[in-house]
Amino acid sequence: MWSDDNGPFRGRHYRLAETLCVPEPIGGHPPIMIGGGGERKTLLLVARYADACNLFATGQEEVAHKLDVLRAHCEAEDRDYDAITKTVMYGGPVLDRPAAFLADAEAYAGLGIGEIQVLPDRHPVSFTHQIAERIAPAVAGIG
Repeated sequence: MWSDDNGPFRGRHYRLAETLCVPEPIGGHPPIMIGGGGERKTLLLVARYADACNLFATGQEEVAHKLDVLRAHCEAEDRDYDAITKTVMYGGPVLDRPAAFLADAEAYAGLGIGEIQVLPDRHPVSFTHQIAERIAPAVAGIG
C-alpha cells in the first residue's frame, strides 16, 4: 500500500481489487518495530524486515546474546545490523531503585541499545512525572 502500484493484490489471506491508501502517509511507510526475543523466528524477521527491535531487558548477558543472534541473522540476510534501532523493555523497579536502573541503562547503552522503555509501577501520570524529573536528566548523560 506504500508503493506506486494501486492495482489489485492477491495474498495468502486477502484479495483486494485495488490497494489505495488515502490519505497517503507522510514520508513513505511507517517504521516497523518487531518486539520479542525468539532467536529462530522473531530475530530473523527483525533482520529481514524491521527498522527497530524491542527486546526484554532480561539482563546484560542475555541481551548481548540476543544482539549477537540478530547480528548473525543480519549477516545471513545481507542486512546492515547498525541500520536497526535496538530497544529494550525494562520491567524492574525504576523509581524505587534509581541507581540500579541507571547502572543497567548505562550497561545496555554500551551494548548498543538506543532506547529503554519502562513500565509504570504506580499511577501512570505520577510515574511519568517522576521519571521526567528524577530519572530522565540522569539518563540523558549516558553515552
